[in-house]
Amino acid sequence: MLKTASVRLKAISVITLLSLQLATSATPAMAGTATPIKHVVVIFQENVSFDHYFGTYPLSDNPKGEPAFHARPGTPGVNGLSDGLLNHNPNSANPFRLDRSQNYTCDQNHDYLPEQQAADAGLVDKFVQFVGVGGPGCPDYDFGPALVMGYYDGNTTTALWNYAQFFAMNDNSFGTMFGPSTPGAINLISGNTTPYDTAHTIGELTGSVIATSVVGDPDPFYDDCGSPAQVAMLGTNIGDLLNAKGITWGWFQGGFKPTVPAKGSSPAVCGSATPNLGGSLQNDYSAHHEPFQYYLSTSNPHHLPPSSVEMIGKTDQANHQYDLTDFWNAALSGHLPAVSFLKAKRSQDGHAGYSSPLDEQIFLVNTINTLQKLPEWRDTAVIIAWDDSDGWYDHVMGPIIKQSMTSLDGLTGPGQCGSTNTDGVAGRCGYGPRLPLQVISPFAKENFVASTLTDQTSILRFIEDNWSLGRIGNNSYDELAGSLRNMFDFKHRRNDRLFLDPSTGEPVSNVP
Repeated sequence: MLKTASVRLKAISVITLLSLQLATSATPAMAGTATPIKHVVVIFQENVSFDHYFGTYPLSDNPKGEPAFHARPGTPGVNGLSDGLLNHNPNSANPFRLDRSQNYTCDQNHDYLPEQQAADAGLVDKFVQFVGVGGPGCPDYDFGPALVMGYYDGNTTTALWNYAQFFAMNDNSFGTMFGPSTPGAINLISGNTTPYDTAHTIGELTGSVIATSVVGDPDPFYDDCGSPAQVAMLGTNIGDLLNAKGITWGWFQGGFKPTVPAKGSSPAVCGSATPNLGGSLQNDYSAHHEPFQYYLSTSNPHHLPPSSVEMIGKTDQANHQYDLTDFWNAALSGHLPAVSFLKAKRSQDGHAGYSSPLDEQIFLVNTINTLQKLPEWRDTAVIIAWDDSDGWYDHVMGPIIKQSMTSLDGLTGPGQCGSTNTDGVAGRCGYGPRLPLQVISPFAKENFVASTLTDQTSILRFIEDNWSLGRIGNNSYDELAGSLRNMFDFKHRRNDRLFLDPSTGEPVSNVP
C-alpha cells in the first residue's frame, strides 16, 4: 500500500533533505484547534527503554561496511550512559553494545512487580536478577540474564537517531505505570487502568489484575480474536471525548482485518501472518495491543470493515477500529482523520522475541516517508512512542506520581510502592520505566532534546488540549501529565522534509 502512491501522490512535489530552511512567517492556529496542528498521528511501538535505543546518543561505533550515523555539529546530548555507568555500573553487569547483527534478542521480563524490583527504590541496580532472562532457546549471545543490559546505537537504530537529528525528542519521558503492553496501551487512551469490569471478565487472570486495576496482559473482552483470558474496562477514553466533539479518529492495526469474517454465532478469525526479516512467520494481530477493544463504547468486536473509505474516521459499523490498510486507503484519498493511532503488525512492532529494531525501522520509515508526501503534512504532527520498556535496562527512575500497596508491588519493599494507595486506588504504581518519545512535524523543533517530565498520558493530554476535549476524569493520569508543547515551535512552519532509506535508516535524496 505504501508503494501505491497513486496519481494523487505523483502530483505532490518532493522536498528533500537538502532543503533545511525554516519558514519565517508566523502561522496562526487553525480553526477548531488550539495549535496549527490539524492531524495527529501516534505511532505506538513495542517494548523499548530509552537507554536501550538512545543510551549513547549521539555517539555511534559505526562498524565498517554497515550503516553509519554521524551527528550534526551542535547536536545536544541526552541523559544517557556516562562512562561511569558503562564501566562501573551498580548492576551485576555493565551495559554493552549490541551490534546490528544481534538485532534479534530474547524478550525480557517486563511484568509489573519485577520491573519495580529491578528499580530497587531508585537504586536501579537489580535488572539482571529480576528482569533479565536467558537460557535454552533464547538468543542471548551468551550473555544470559545480563542481556538485559544491552543497548543499540545509531548503527542499528539509524532512522530513529536521524529523526532525532532533524526533529525533536524527549529524554525524560516515562511509562505511565510499571508493567507490560496492556497497561501502556490503556494509559495512552485513558490514563486509567481502573476500574475493570468484573461482569465482563473470563479466564485465568492471576497476575493480570490486582484490586480493581489491570497490571498485566489480558486480552480485551470485546474482541473475537482474543485469547481465553479477557477483561473489559469501565469508564471513558479519548475516543469517547473525540466522538462527543465530532472529531474524526481511528485506531489502525496490522492484522485487524479478519481472514475469516464473523458469521452468525461464529466469531471472526484473525489469521494473517507475515515473516520478519529473520524469516520467522509471525501472526499479524495482537488483541492486547488494541486498547479501544477493552471498552464497549469504542469496540468493534467482530472486526467489521468500514462501510466506505469516506466513512473512515467517522462512526459506522467499524466504530473507529480498523486494519492498518484502512489508514492508507483514507490518507491517500484525502480522508486523513484528525487523530490516528497506528499499530504495526507484530513482525514490525519492534517487540523483542519476534520483531527487531530493523523490522521496526522498515515500518516507521515507510510510514513517515509516505506521510510527508501528503498535502496534509503541512499541519500534521507524528508522535512516536512505545508501550513499555520490555524490562531493558535504563539508568533513570522517574518520580512516583501514584503510589500503591498490593501483593504485586515491590518498589520500596514487599507489597509497597510508597506507603499508600494514591486516590484510594491500588495497582497503579507509576511513573514506570523511561521510554523514548519523538515528535516529527513541520512544527517540531530541529535537533532538539526536551527534558520536560512527560509520560504516555502527555500524548493523551496533547490531543485533549488541541481539540478542547476536556479531561478523562476519575483520577486519570492525564490530570498530572507534562506538556509536549516545548517540542514544537508553533510560530514557524518548517519547509524541509526528511526521507530515509527503510533498510539502512540513512537519508536519501531520491524518493521513490
